[in-house]
Amino acid sequence: MGKLLHISASPRGEASESLRIARVFTETYQEAHPGDEVEHWDLWDGSLPGFAVGARAKMTVFAGDEPRGAEAEAWAAARATFERFDSADRLLFSVPMWNASVPYVLKQFIDVVSQPGWIFTVDPVTGYGHQLAGRGKRVAVIYTSAVWGPPLGPEFGSDFQSTFFEDWLRWTGLTDLQQIRFHPTLAGDWDEARRAADARARDVAKVF
Repeated sequence: MGKLLHISASPRGEASESLRIARVFTETYQEAHPGDEVEHWDLWDGSLPGFAVGARAKMTVFAGDEPRGAEAEAWAAARATFERFDSADRLLFSVPMWNASVPYVLKQFIDVVSQPGWIFTVDPVTGYGHQLAGRGKRVAVIYTSAVWGPPLGPEFGSDFQSTFFEDWLRWTGLTDLQQIRFHPTLAGDWDEARRAADARARDVAKVF
């Protein structure tokens, strides 16, 4: 039995387009893969640990030592977060655009789980190693925005949303990627954009 983990970076509930598309995806996925588990993880639910002390623990690990005391507790919380993320062989991210990039809670998630030996290794000669590569994991990402859209010029903003997030995914070793996009723009046809995004979500979910 496989597992699909939906990780949501939107706090907008029923008003969220990325969450609406995610529901289309997960419902289609469950129909196509009835034996698989589907888990939803709202990054705004308070489950993400802070990482101020964890950052010190990370440098302790880099130095070859074991975190102790408060550092050990922060490191254990980060590890539990990583293990929840790593427990799935199928990952769905719903990512609205905030200020041309991703919501800060998604950056917090990335900073918590991106640790040496879990996500990456580093060698002074060959550089980074990608710890999640070659494990058969697949990723789908729902990108949404209301103002910026691919056909528009820089006066309507820039896309640091997908460029940043997919750079991180590839750095981890997750390269089997599918995009689902919803960018109706201020003057676009929102209903048609919804139909296109939903159709794309269903197509990806059926074979995911």
